[in-house]
Amino acid sequence: MRRSRCSSRLVSVTLAAGLIAGGGWSAQLAAQQSAGVEGGAFLLLPVGARATALGQAATADGGTSESVFWNPAGLAVLARGEFAIHHYDAFFGTGDAIVFAVRSARFGAFAFTAYLVNYGDLAVTRGGPEPVGQISPRNLALMASYATDLAGGVALGLTYKLVQFRVDCSGDCSQVPTATGTTNAVDVGLRYDASGWLPAVFGVSLRNLGFPLQVNNKAQADPLPTRVTAGVSVVVVRASAVTGIDARVLADVQGAVGEGSLQPVTLVGVESGVGEVVRLRAGYAFLNSNARGPSLGFGVRFGDLAFDLASVFSVAEAIGDNPPVHISFRVIF
Repeated sequence: MRRSRCSSRLVSVTLAAGLIAGGGWSAQLAAQQSAGVEGGAFLLLPVGARATALGQAATADGGTSESVFWNPAGLAVLARGEFAIHHYDAFFGTGDAIVFAVRSARFGAFAFTAYLVNYGDLAVTRGGPEPVGQISPRNLALMASYATDLAGGVALGLTYKLVQFRVDCSGDCSQVPTATGTTNAVDVGLRYDASGWLPAVFGVSLRNLGFPLQVNNKAQADPLPTRVTAGVSVVVVRASAVTGIDARVLADVQGAVGEGSLQPVTLVGVESGVGEVVRLRAGYAFLNSNARGPSLGFGVRFGDLAFDLASVFSVAEAIGDNPPVHISFRVIF
């Protein structure tokens, strides 16, 4: 049987897609994990321009639907419902997420999320320049979250995730390897608002706790990138009656679970602005790789519409490409 001319390229793409799911391809993914392969490492990519600009120090943050990606307990302080769209462009592809969150004073907060990472398409050829098919590696996560206030400023949050990695092919796929792997995971988080006696909020979360991601067979199943994180958000400048300007500092310590040593890394961010009208943000991720580095961003709000923008500069320095850009758009209702 004649072999497709793009066989080696397809194998390379399939391996790359597998490494993406296992966390070994992207510098940004590799930055957040230890040696070894992890399934579903795309779950560690920062989602949401607000948290990304803060150096990913978002465990003690809250009040927006971005909390579904960092600490679901932060949903408990949603003032109103939100519909949010998050997008980022990076060297390995694009990421898009849609979040719908509602809050009930009686029952707590609920959020539903669809998150897709698209690694691009590769043409399938057979001995000639004309493509006969197309291969498409993707990651997908569907999430359902719930958060509620317990007592004394303590909130609890839970998220269930359906996680999938797939390599699809369209057209003539007779000699193209395709694959699909699906697993389940949960996030659990706590958040304590100490503002009654201290201008600070504390948070802790355990993310991506679940079954290994099995693409081919059980022997090749890869563990999910489980992370435990503790964080604090401290108000350092209270909003004055004259200017309305405030400022706060956020810091997280994050460790890997189930890999022997926790190998902790530190994430820090600062934010200042006038209420929710204008916010300026900066952060630094002290990761154990070349992906460590700064991030910058801002946010604006016009009535019930909010827009956030962030950029991470470390990846550009590591791979010689443009810095990834994160955009978030929220409708508050």
